[in-house]
Amino acid sequence: MDFLVVFIPLLPLIAAALIGFGHLFQRIHGAQGEPVTASIAKGAITLACFLAIALLIADLMGLNAGSLAVGQWLGSGDLVIKLNFMTTGFGVFVATLFSIILTVVTFFSVNYIQNEPGFHRFFFVLSLFSSAMLFLTLSGNAVGTFIGWELAGLCSYLLISFAYDRPIATINATRVFVTNRIGDAGFILGIALSFYFADSIDWKHLNEVANNLTTPTVTVISLCFVVAAIAKSAQLPFTPWLARAMEGPTPSSAVFYGAVMIHAGIFLVILLEPVIERAPLTMALLVVIGFLTAVYSFIVGLTQTDLKSSLCFAISGQLGLMFLECGLGLWELASWHLCAHVVIRSYQVLTAPSLLFYVHRNPMRMVTPYIANKHWLYIASLQRFWLDPIADRTLVRPINGLGHDLDRFDKNIIDRAMGAPVSTNFTISSLTQLEKNIDKKLQNEIQIEFVRGSGVIGKIFEWIANIMSWFEDRLVLRGIGMDMLDIGNKLGQAANTFEQLILKPRYLVLFVFIVLMIAASI
Repeated sequence: MDFLVVFIPLLPLIAAALIGFGHLFQRIHGAQGEPVTASIAKGAITLACFLAIALLIADLMGLNAGSLAVGQWLGSGDLVIKLNFMTTGFGVFVATLFSIILTVVTFFSVNYIQNEPGFHRFFFVLSLFSSAMLFLTLSGNAVGTFIGWELAGLCSYLLISFAYDRPIATINATRVFVTNRIGDAGFILGIALSFYFADSIDWKHLNEVANNLTTPTVTVISLCFVVAAIAKSAQLPFTPWLARAMEGPTPSSAVFYGAVMIHAGIFLVILLEPVIERAPLTMALLVVIGFLTAVYSFIVGLTQTDLKSSLCFAISGQLGLMFLECGLGLWELASWHLCAHVVIRSYQVLTAPSLLFYVHRNPMRMVTPYIANKHWLYIASLQRFWLDPIADRTLVRPINGLGHDLDRFDKNIIDRAMGAPVSTNFTISSLTQLEKNIDKKLQNEIQIEFVRGSGVIGKIFEWIANIMSWFEDRLVLRGIGMDMLDIGNKLGQAANTFEQLILKPRYLVLFVFIVLMIAASI
């Protein structure tokens, strides 16, 4: 039954292609094309769900081999990336659960998005996202998981900005997309370090050779993947992006941030259990991050005035508890917690528009007086502990400054060394500066020739005087005086600039990163 695993992510991908190309070539468009789009999306995800259930049953009966290699995708020297899948274990169970939730949300969305602008676009993105998440959970290597990881992030961006005519939707979508790229950088670095130290990027092989790696090496590899997981599952300091992501339609909020994609981070941590257990520092980090996120989400969630914001902080709080459980070594509890949370949150987010009906004559429970009397805590909770401004100050600005520095280095050093053509503006500026220098040089030469004579003797004395004047001006006044002062000033300014650059956060982060790389290689 292992061959079924290929069709589980493939069917939604085919559905996305049919909807996309059909809409592009005007074969499916308008209100009259909505039933066709809905039928393609529902049929593909339903069939994928049945195949996932069949694969899970075969796994529980012990009929699966454990993995299936379809072929080789890329080969370069010792690096060989296969298109392989896992057919046993936790990934199959999670893929089955996700496929069921995706089927429910797809059917729910048909009536919810009916006659809305962007109907076909919604189901195209939803089908593509379904394929990405199923590929993420079933892939047998880190590169395949990362491809699904990135496609899911792209679909998230497209659905947060579903109402792209609203500026707040596009701003929130961009903020969420950029924030998650920080975690993606950690994922890519983890893949590179896994291949360098473990000679493999297959999840199964990486978990098997974890015992043969040194503790610093395992720690660095696990920390890279944990950073990716923390960013994807909205743990501190990345928690604020989850509230921004609720800008999209209710079905997309349910499937992305209530049930499926938000759990990709904790799924990755559980998948790497043997690796993380060999790294005490990573385990401690999971405990600290999970505990702080749970406390933060609980406090901030008390002061939210809309349902989606309250749910998003409840979701991040429960995910924090899952990270805490993993850090304490309670892996089985974290796995069951993940599965139960997927079901509960998807139901809550889908029924969010009907909340007023369900809670009629059901009063809210008041918070304890001990917390209610903390006015400073109330203000901090309303401001969500100022995490967004702090992130801008500590992450966005340093990275932006580093980008400007690299761009300036590229233009002034790399482009000139490679002989790349400069831009027109730079050329005009250079010509203007050259013209000013020529004018200044001509003025200096006029000032040097201050003696004029007549006759042979007069010309001789004029020539001698000009030579002495030139010698005094160039070798004495300028060589010893002005030039030395200019050189001293330039050296001092260069030293101050270098010191300021070294003390900037972006270069301190690079220094710490280099030290970690050296420690891992040792």
